[in-house]
Amino acid sequence: MHSPSGRGEAFEAIEKAIWAAPPDGLASAVTGELARQWPGARAEVLLVDYRQAYLVPVVRDLAEVFGRDPGGEDVALDNTGPGRAFAGQQPIRERSGGVGADFVHLPLTVQGERLGVLTVRRPGEAGTGGPEPEWLLPAAQALARALKIADFATDRYRRVRRRTRLTVAAEMQWDLLPPLSRDAAGFRLAGQLEPAYAVWGDNFDWTVSGDRLTLTVSNGMGTGTTAATLTHLAVSALRNARRSGADLAEQAVLADQSVYALHRGERSVGTLLMEFELASGRVRVVDAGSPKLYRMRGNLTEAIEFDEQLPLGMFGDSRYSVEEFTAERGDRLVVVSDGVHAALSPGGEPYGPVGLLQALRDTRLQQPPEAVRALVRRFVAYHEGGEPADDAVIVCVDWDGEAGDGEAEDGGAVEDRGAGAAGSGD
Repeated sequence: MHSPSGRGEAFEAIEKAIWAAPPDGLASAVTGELARQWPGARAEVLLVDYRQAYLVPVVRDLAEVFGRDPGGEDVALDNTGPGRAFAGQQPIRERSGGVGADFVHLPLTVQGERLGVLTVRRPGEAGTGGPEPEWLLPAAQALARALKIADFATDRYRRVRRRTRLTVAAEMQWDLLPPLSRDAAGFRLAGQLEPAYAVWGDNFDWTVSGDRLTLTVSNGMGTGTTAATLTHLAVSALRNARRSGADLAEQAVLADQSVYALHRGERSVGTLLMEFELASGRVRVVDAGSPKLYRMRGNLTEAIEFDEQLPLGMFGDSRYSVEEFTAERGDRLVVVSDGVHAALSPGGEPYGPVGLLQALRDTRLQQPPEAVRALVRRFVAYHEGGEPADDAVIVCVDWDGEAGDGEAEDGGAVEDRGAGAAGSGD
């Protein structure tokens, strides 16, 4: 048996188990090998659910080992050791008097995309063990990468993550989504759909190619699969144009033509298209409908207003103009669909002018994924137990400008149309 303190051979054995395992058996293979390399330890893999409210075990028959009722609730993200590891993206060590054991919880993350947590019950009674093996954190990182790959080859992990059935429309929207979060040089990004298990036409898309980040937030008309199909068409057309080398305005034109060709103007997709130059922070924007952009800079929280142009698919021959502003280091940019900024409380009070701005300020110090989770909770709570009238998407981008250090060009004057009527200082 390999020494648990040596990273080399033990880590190699775990890596071998990772890449030899079938996609649907990955979690069991890795936790089994981990127990062999660290005698007496027990491990389980927890994946975050679609709503990002719970961590769900891949293998449920280990629940009692970790001090949980096998038939009880999944692990809540709030106020639990695994939840703190997930939210803070740091290993958390925890002692449980209830089961007389020590635990270590390690985030499973790939380039900022948060998949879940690896929880390990340490050997022996609480307080009797030494430090965990050096290979444990690298093993968790390797497992996260493998889970990301395996997710394309099996339904198992997507089935685990749903705590209730997804509607067909939601299935379509989740399959269309890119990763919900990403950390990269220059920015951190996160987004979420609500209601997670029954979203209709709201969606977002992003990609980084070379020196540019492209982000789009879309809101298809209607409900159910009609709205989901509409958004799917628009996002696919935008991707097709972008991957063919089209600029931002040309992307909007192709998507407009594609939607119009099918629906002849009876249905349209409100879309905000944004393209960030990573080196300079210059942002090019096409505002084709209902999603809204808010900026937090220093103590000022304000709506960034653009010339609102026709939604995609309205006429099929629309031409779109591009506007620009510059993101500065420390800026937070939040895009929300009309399901958020136009939401009404049970008393008829609009959410955007007051409630949304306050929620943005209250979550300013949280990292984008946690800020988005908190913003979704605040949005749902605004309905006081009632159901929101529309689905919603929230995307948060923190701009740190690291990709442009020493590289920014001295361009011409850049128009900043940020004097929004909704501006509000702290």
